[in-house]
Amino acid sequence: MNQEKIGRFIAECRQNKNLTQQALAERLGVSDRTIGNWENGRNMPDLSLLKPLCSLLEITLNDLMSGEKVKEKEYHEKCEENIGNTIDYTNKKINKKNKLISDILLFFGLGLIFSAVSVFPSESSWGSIYSVIGMMISLIGFTILNKGKTFRKRLFLNFGYIIFVMTLLLVLDYSNVKLNKQAPRFRITTTAIGNLIYYDTLFYDVYRCHFDEENEYWIIEKNSKPTDSDLINYCK
Repeated sequence: MNQEKIGRFIAECRQNKNLTQQALAERLGVSDRTIGNWENGRNMPDLSLLKPLCSLLEITLNDLMSGEKVKEKEYHEKCEENIGNTIDYTNKKINKKNKLISDILLFFGLGLIFSAVSVFPSESSWGSIYSVIGMMISLIGFTILNKGKTFRKRLFLNFGYIIFVMTLLLVLDYSNVKLNKQAPRFRITTTAIGNLIYYDTLFYDVYRCHFDEENEYWIIEKNSKPTDSDLINYCK
C-alpha cells in the first residue's frame, strides 16, 4: 500500500471537488490537520471513514486504495490486491496499538513495583501488596507484547518474566537489608524475643540484636531455622 500515492490522489480528488482541507474535514468530522496527514502520506484514514470519504470525493473504494482511477479491465485484479493491502495495513495498525498498550502496562507496572518498594517502609505490608499488583499489571503488558507467539512459547516467556521480576525484587530487598539495615520486606515470619527481633525469609535469616538501643547491630545468615531457645541466647 503506497500511502504517499493515496495521499496525492485524495488531495487531487478534493481539489477537483473544490473542497478545502477544512471543508472536507468538517464533513467527515475530523480536523484539517488529519486531512493534511492523509494527503502527505503520513497516515491513512480509519476504516470507518473510507466509505464516507469515497462518497464525498465520488470515487470507489478500489480507486482510493489504488491511489488512482482504476480502469475497468484492471478492476478485479486491483480489488484483490487492495483487499490484501487493507488487511495487512489493518493488522499493522492493530499490532501498533497493542504495542502501545503493552508498553504502557509494562512500564506502569514496573514503575508501581519500584515505587512501592521505595515509598512504603519495609515493616508495612502495603509495599508487598502493591509490588504484587504492579507485577500482575506488567505481566499483562508483557503477555500482550508476545501475543503473536505460540501458546507454549508465551507460557514459557511469562513464567520466565515472573521469575525475573521476583528475583529482582528479592535482590533489591536483600540489598536494602544489607546496606540500609531495614527489615526484609518479603519475610515469612517475624519473631521478637527479649532484645532480639528475628526475621525469617525464604533464603536467609536476619537477626536484629539489641533493637532500638545504642549498641544495636544486624546479622544476616543462611537459613538455619533456629528454635526459640536458640534465639533467647543469640544476642550477646
